[in-house]
Amino acid sequence: MDTRHNIAEIAPHGVGPLLRRWRESRHLSQLGLALEAEVSARHISFVETGRATPSREMLLTLSNVLDVPLRERNVLLQAAGYAPVYRETSLDDPRMAQVRTALDLILKQHEPRSAICFDRHWNLVMVNKAYARLMIAAFGHEIPGLEPMTLLARGKFNLLKLLFEPDGIRKFIVNWEPLAKALINEAYQSASWARDETMQRLIAEVLAYPGVSTRWREPDLEAPQALMLPFEMKIGDSVARFFSTVTTLGKPQDVTLQELHIEAFYPADATTEALTLLPE
Repeated sequence: MDTRHNIAEIAPHGVGPLLRRWRESRHLSQLGLALEAEVSARHISFVETGRATPSREMLLTLSNVLDVPLRERNVLLQAAGYAPVYRETSLDDPRMAQVRTALDLILKQHEPRSAICFDRHWNLVMVNKAYARLMIAAFGHEIPGLEPMTLLARGKFNLLKLLFEPDGIRKFIVNWEPLAKALINEAYQSASWARDETMQRLIAEVLAYPGVSTRWREPDLEAPQALMLPFEMKIGDSVARFFSTVTTLGKPQDVTLQELHIEAFYPADATTEALTLLPE
């Protein structure tokens, strides 16, 4: 598959409002940003109000100080009239062979704990053998297409859909409501910041599923994200209790790589430890 530049929606009022939005999200004053970027506060003010056009190098410097995601750095550059810098490469591209090997190693290292890799739209990218076995134990049968340690078909398994579909993993989650509420709010926050129409459609789809509260259609974008999301899952006649951690790849220079997330699941008690040490 071809490597391509990320094409994103550009704000109609140029780069200034976008830059101000990121600065405010990082709780920095114009002076604070200027000091960290080693420029004048006057120049920051002129850029944000449209009285000055920043250079390409200045935008990259400010983006680095503000820790702007790579996809959004391309948006800032395009809004200022520059070409995108960061590329978005498909994981099945031959040039991503080392990345695929790294993902394979990371997921294998978590055995016998379950671990998964997913993208910015919550699509499963790869799962380890323990996760596949856990799904078989929950559903009572193999999940067609959920092949461990291989790149999964793009978009075939979506974590939000699996969690919200009445016949998905939802029916096995004991504390489904608080878990689903926290995750849908996280999705709202992601869609809001990235102006992501795909995520917005995904949110609308899962909110339309039966049994989903209409109250969740009003996002709470100021709600803090939980450091951990514990959940309880029925496996046969028992209940397994987990907590999970999510990590990302360090210092990526490709949009696809920065948007990959690796989630590992850990037993929260001895009963779960025994339940999840499933034979291959």
